[in-house]
Amino acid sequence: MRRSARRLAISILAATVAAVTLATPAQAANPFTAAQACNNDFGGSWAYASDGHRSITAPDGTRVGDVYLMYNSASGYNCVATLKRVALGSTTGASAGIRVEGGSWVDDSGNYKYYAAIQRSARDKCVMYRGEVLYATSWQSAGRSSWGNCG
Repeated sequence: MRRSARRLAISILAATVAAVTLATPAQAANPFTAAQACNNDFGGSWAYASDGHRSITAPDGTRVGDVYLMYNSASGYNCVATLKRVALGSTTGASAGIRVEGGSWVDDSGNYKYYAAIQRSARDKCVMYRGEVLYATSWQSAGRSSWGNCG
């Protein structure tokens, strides 16, 4: 009797583990693109800038986000969008920053569900950009710290 009770308990446990494993969805993708993030926050039509993407990777190899530099040719504005790849839908730390030639860094930093975004006028000027995502207890960052995307 003990043996059959033990087998039953093991079978129930195995079935429960299998059901939970099969029911757990894979990490969902961010529902926003960088162009959508810039359009949602600032309106307009945004194009991906050349050399305007960096992956944000944690020391353990986890890709925690992506930072993009976008350009609106009609307005002369640049937009930086940091898209989270972890803790999607949860309000956790994310930051987007831009520095326009002749100015200082300006950031949009806070707790966001999917992305942080910032824009600045950059017609006929060069820019630097950066993005950060809070992963576990530390900020992970990427960007370009040299002048580029001039014009």
